[in-house]
Amino acid sequence: MSRQRHLLRHGEHAFNWMQGRRREGLCWTDRRGMLKASLAGLGGLTLPGLLAQRAPGSASTAPAQKSVILLWMAGGPSHIDMWDPKPDRPPENRGPFGVTRTKVPSIHICEHLPKQAAMMDQFTLIRSVDARKSNHEPNKVFQTGNRESAPRINPKGEKYPAIGSVVAKHVAAHRPTMPPYVTFTKSRSHIAKAGYLGRSFDPFDGNLAADLPIYDLVGNDTGKRTGAPLFQLPAALSTSRIESRRALLQQLDQMRRYLEASGEMEATDAYQQQAVEMMLGKTAQHAFDLSREPTATRDRYGKHLWCQQALLARRLVEAGVAFVTLDLSYHTASGTWDTHGDNIPPYGGIKKGLGPLLPLFDHLLTTLVLDLKSRGLLDQVLVIAMGEFGRTPLLGTQDSTDGRNHWPHVMSMCLAGGGLQHGQVIGSTESDGGQIRERPVTPGDLAATIYRHMGVSQEATWEDNQGRPHPIVLENGQPLPELFGS
Repeated sequence: MSRQRHLLRHGEHAFNWMQGRRREGLCWTDRRGMLKASLAGLGGLTLPGLLAQRAPGSASTAPAQKSVILLWMAGGPSHIDMWDPKPDRPPENRGPFGVTRTKVPSIHICEHLPKQAAMMDQFTLIRSVDARKSNHEPNKVFQTGNRESAPRINPKGEKYPAIGSVVAKHVAAHRPTMPPYVTFTKSRSHIAKAGYLGRSFDPFDGNLAADLPIYDLVGNDTGKRTGAPLFQLPAALSTSRIESRRALLQQLDQMRRYLEASGEMEATDAYQQQAVEMMLGKTAQHAFDLSREPTATRDRYGKHLWCQQALLARRLVEAGVAFVTLDLSYHTASGTWDTHGDNIPPYGGIKKGLGPLLPLFDHLLTTLVLDLKSRGLLDQVLVIAMGEFGRTPLLGTQDSTDGRNHWPHVMSMCLAGGGLQHGQVIGSTESDGGQIRERPVTPGDLAATIYRHMGVSQEATWEDNQGRPHPIVLENGQPLPELFGS
């Protein structure tokens, strides 16, 4: 086993062998030191190992450029107050919101989702999702398609691979210098990772590569920005040497020419070279750089953090990323959609907590779908919006006046794009929204639907630490025929 593979196997990053923090001569001021420090910082991405494991023969039969954007509503959005309204029920059941007709006459949704209502022919609502065993903080069941992926009650729950990680392994990115699976997250506990697949298929943290506003735990803009630290040179390199962004790019271009001329790149294998290209090349930098987007488009999405992340998601799938997850949460704990009640901060109840989120979500979702459509991407990109579970049929849980507690018996989710059949509702709930009435949809069905869209074989498996194979699709999950016309 080569030294490089030995290091990766033991959890160290791909460039430890370069000893980027070890002093040599003038430390990081010469070209070699500068190179070492930069690659040492990049090494934590584990991209070389990921690229190595995605070598020819590991790719699926997925059509070119198929992608998924998951809008993860951390905390569990109330199905009754969004996509499965019960307007004829008593107030303590139906909640404080009215309903609106949609472009599809038979479908009604919450009055605070008017933009989606006007485009309902481009969406599918699934009102009969079986969310049993799903919990949050960590959030795992629906991001893995595995009911046992519940770390609160199962010590192995963290180890089951995310659907995005399975896609990363079997499909990879559509361009070799782009990461296949990218997340923008408020908390590590909100996102499922690769688990048994290995850290090489963990999601790439998009917050490191994009310059985004920083919000506090209740959704206030702090006025600070992330600064895209990934593409910055090491802190030990004096900022007086970099007078502008143009000067920074010139430094990187000079470094690239030096590497090629000196032959040092020959000392690394092909996968390490591709990792270097991600940092020094332009594709990834440009994809994460919102300043390159036309002003009109940026204005259309708006300045809100989640909206800017949605625009980044579109840019990333356009640049070749296969799976993007947006963690739509301000709070690092259970999530902003965890609307237990107005007397239970910081999330609030339905009216004061969920109410302000809905117009923002309505704008984000519809703007993203329209943008994908205008750029000819909507048939290739499957957009999914969901959380961990629904919420209780009756208001007033936990001594609140208008809160709803967790309700794993049923939840709703929304899909668009992917070249699938839309303008429909799949499944239904009982009159009070408390139980599934017809057409239950399981986490396995969701996983199978995503894998079919992405061209991943339903028979694929992953192996645990003992080398035992486990299917990627559980509970006899099947792609939803209503979406595929079969």
